[in-house]
Amino acid sequence: MSSKYALFLGCTIPVRAVNYEMSVRKVAKALDITLVDLDFECCGLPVKSVNHEAYLMTAAANLAMAEKEGLNVCTLCSACTAVLTEVNKKMKENPAFREHINAKLKDTGLKYNGSVEVKHFARILHENINKIKGQIKKPLNNLKIAPHYGCHYLKPSEIYEFENPEDPKSLDELIEATGAHAVNYTAKNKCCGGAVLGIDENIALTMSKEKLDSVKESGADAITLICPFCSVMYDVNQKKISTTFNVEYNIPVVYYPQLLGLAMGFAPDELGFNMNRVKTDKLLEKLK
Repeated sequence: MSSKYALFLGCTIPVRAVNYEMSVRKVAKALDITLVDLDFECCGLPVKSVNHEAYLMTAAANLAMAEKEGLNVCTLCSACTAVLTEVNKKMKENPAFREHINAKLKDTGLKYNGSVEVKHFARILHENINKIKGQIKKPLNNLKIAPHYGCHYLKPSEIYEFENPEDPKSLDELIEATGAHAVNYTAKNKCCGGAVLGIDENIALTMSKEKLDSVKESGADAITLICPFCSVMYDVNQKKISTTFNVEYNIPVVYYPQLLGLAMGFAPDELGFNMNRVKTDKLLEKLK
């Protein structure tokens, strides 16, 4: 598979999703994907609604850092992916805009010429799905997995041109590549609610509850996702949702690289399963 990327971790993962990072690094190394750590800044999303130009400059600075090293960018957070992809598209397609932002970046010693590509790690894996199938040592045949795509992995669709946002297939296909069965369910394309968590917690938790209800009804053994903040809603906040609405779930929430790592033969501890909030003991026992 041999490929090399600058790894963009973002802000949330090093603090709240170390298990995601662990599993990504483990899987990437096994698949001969080289991930290079650069001194990246925040993607810029938190200031987008406050200072739009600062948001643009921050994202462009990160792209310039990767370009300076001659590397494309591999993202793990879907929101970071959307931000960097959107700004990258503007910088590539609008010379006047690129010149304006580069003038603002001049004092930092950075300049972006538009040569970098931004790809989510899940997309990189999907582009090499046939090679991944050849690395499966312990097929997860007993598992039924509910895929959660989230919003920013697919939308806005005009910046990605990757797959149909209303009928996505890539995560389902990646799940099937591990030997597990990808479960279809009613609320599959629903948002996790994380975007409004800081504004109205009750609305956010209600949105997550709708998804959990649908997954529970489907009979899935676990939810698999590819975004740290979606995991905050379904994994970290699952107990709060249960308490708030007086309903029991106990649905494990695993990152796709964790799932893939199991199928590739890695031990759960190597993939950070001990850090998952909802216990995964029954899920792992089912594999035995």
